[in-house]
Amino acid sequence: MQKDIIIAPSILASDFSQLGAEIAAIDTAGCDHIHLDVMDGVFVPNLTFGPPIIKAVRSASRKFFDAHLMVSNPDRLLADYAAAGCDGITVHMEACDHLDRTLSHIRELGCKAGVALNPHTPIDGLRHVLDRLDLILVMTVNPGFGGQSFIEAMLPKITAVKDLVGSRDISIQVDGGITADNAEAVAKAGANNLVAGSAIFKGGLNAYAKNIAEIRAAASVV
Repeated sequence: MQKDIIIAPSILASDFSQLGAEIAAIDTAGCDHIHLDVMDGVFVPNLTFGPPIIKAVRSASRKFFDAHLMVSNPDRLLADYAAAGCDGITVHMEACDHLDRTLSHIRELGCKAGVALNPHTPIDGLRHVLDRLDLILVMTVNPGFGGQSFIEAMLPKITAVKDLVGSRDISIQVDGGITADNAEAVAKAGANNLVAGSAIFKGGLNAYAKNIAEIRAAASVV
């Protein structure tokens, strides 16, 4: 049975000078989760924000705060992100020496645990940590920058993850180049949690509800 579609705007594409107001606006516009792209300038060639910023904007929305840690050595940061108000924390398989331990720690902190896979990373490493997972993130671009084009070759990978998950209660998230034009394809492939940045934040505040609704409608055709 297909899970309900979750639309998670990535605030990486928002106006950082008005970050609290932007988060409140996408909340009002009908998003389900707030996606927080955390980059450290080491694991990926960009630098965004950390726990103090997340803590400062936590009051802007009561929606699920979904932190995607594109960082090296995430284990030393997990408690800080949980304390800042994150509801879910996703780490990259490529950055974790002991993935089972990392995912267990996230859950011990009271957060949902997720693992992200870069486009080149095979899914085999997920098999032995499925019981620790609440979310699997299939990157549909190479991480580090917003506004990139969707990699079509990731569609079969999404389906392979869906088959691996089976009946388990694990959300399948996609992040990178998601628009109303490809939302149906990624949902048909097996994703139920769609992260979108530019496609949601384009057009200004008055367009956010329409942009979210268009992506949700396309993904819900399945």
